[in-house]
Amino acid sequence: MNAKSIFLLSLTLFCTCFAAQAQVTDANTKTTTVKKFKPPKLYSYLGILKDSTGAPVDQAKAVIINPLRITDDKNIEYTVTSYQFGYKRSGVVESDDGRVTPTMSFSSQQFYNNKPLPDIWIKTIREQLKPGEELYFFDIMVKDSQGRYMFAPELKITTK
Repeated sequence: MNAKSIFLLSLTLFCTCFAAQAQVTDANTKTTTVKKFKPPKLYSYLGILKDSTGAPVDQAKAVIINPLRITDDKNIEYTVTSYQFGYKRSGVVESDDGRVTPTMSFSSQQFYNNKPLPDIWIKTIREQLKPGEELYFFDIMVKDSQGRYMFAPELKITTK
C-alpha cells in the first residue's frame, strides 16, 4: 500500500471511531412523559357576532368597538395574545383611458393584545364600511389558564 491509501484508511477509521463515540448516551438521562392535551373547541366573538357570519352594515359598525373574545364549550374565556385584522373594502381603479373599474383592496395589521381595535381603524371602518365588504380576524392566538397556546377559529364578518 502506498502512503496515500494508508492515510485515507487511517482518516476513515479515525472519523468512524470519533462519530461512534459522539453518540454514546448518558445512563443518568431521565425521560419525562408529557400528558396528551386535546385542545377544546373554541369560538370567536366580536360583540354579539359569533364565528364567521353575515351582518348588516349598521350592526358591523356597532360591534367593531368591542374587543375580540374567545370562549370554549364550557363558556371559559381565553386570553387573546395576538391576532391579525383585515378589512376587505370595495373601491375603483381608473385606467389611463378614463375607464373606471370596480376592485377590492385589503388592509391588515397584527395586534398583540385583547383590546379593541385602535381608534384609526374604528374611525375608518365606521366612515367607509359598505355592503359586500369584510371584516376579518385571523391567526388568532390564545392562551389558557395553564399557559398553553392555541389557535382560535377565524372570524369573518361579511356586510349585507
